[in-house]
Amino acid sequence: MRGIRLHSRDGIDAMKLEEFELPAPGPGEARLAVHAAGVNFGDTLMVTGQYQEKPDLPFSPGMEAAGEVLSLGDGVDNIAVGDRVMGSIGYGGFAEEANVPAANLTLVPDNMDWATAAAFPVAYGTSHVALTYRSHLKSGEVLLVHGAAGGVGLTAVELGKAMGATVIATAGSDDKVKLAKSYGADYSINYSREDIREKVLEYTSGADVVYDPVGGDAFKASLRCIKFEGRIIVIGFASGDIPQIPTNYPLVKCFTVDGFVWGAYHRNKIEVIHDGYRGLSEIWATGALKPHISKRYPLANTAEAMRFLLARKSTGKVVIETRQ
Repeated sequence: MRGIRLHSRDGIDAMKLEEFELPAPGPGEARLAVHAAGVNFGDTLMVTGQYQEKPDLPFSPGMEAAGEVLSLGDGVDNIAVGDRVMGSIGYGGFAEEANVPAANLTLVPDNMDWATAAAFPVAYGTSHVALTYRSHLKSGEVLLVHGAAGGVGLTAVELGKAMGATVIATAGSDDKVKLAKSYGADYSINYSREDIREKVLEYTSGADVVYDPVGGDAFKASLRCIKFEGRIIVIGFASGDIPQIPTNYPLVKCFTVDGFVWGAYHRNKIEVIHDGYRGLSEIWATGALKPHISKRYPLANTAEAMRFLLARKSTGKVVIETRQ
């Protein structure tokens, strides 16, 4: 079998496409014939050793994948050989086959193709759990989504609309805010030339929930346009700026700032992830979700795909098709 391999944590340039063999799946593992894998910012950190999970060398990166179950290790009873599955697998997805934690996998809906399935678990799972379990978004509330054309941001726009919220989308270009509008945003803000606080307060009386994978100036603007008893959910820092919060803001407005990291729930509270998958399956069945894949790459071009993501040229998801 072929796969992308790292023998050192020296970044994208150290990745090589190699022939290698996997051992039989261990206890609790499933062997997948990987058909497609999603590309995430976490993958770009893992190859440099900056991610919280540091697999033993050599390893194949790729934390999100979809494929067919080939075989099972001992103690696996949630899936069966031949099942079409998807999930956040930790690492190993940028290869034709992978041994992955079976507990992390969920069935792929019958009408979902492989590329869509590979793009689905992390982005939609993150947004669904963040908006439901963590920030308790309610129908009729105002949801402000930063980075609204990105991998997780666009899913937050879709899910916010499906949950009955009024959605305000922010992004850094006219093309990106146009995409967010096409996915259901009621209002849009191009923060490269418009003031977030001013526009939010022009459109509404303020945000009940802020979904922020960006950080930096977008987060700072959120502090000044969130409602009394609002909720800010911190997803990440795509801007590269990790902001600090003056605590007089939440004191005066009585709002909360919460964090959500997808991988932390896999390690500590996997039942929340699977509750999220069940909720997403119900929404998927209504036809309300249209996952956006901006670019697809063959396995040999995985490095190019990761650079494309890092350059912030992508909208929605980037996918590696491992079997073409």
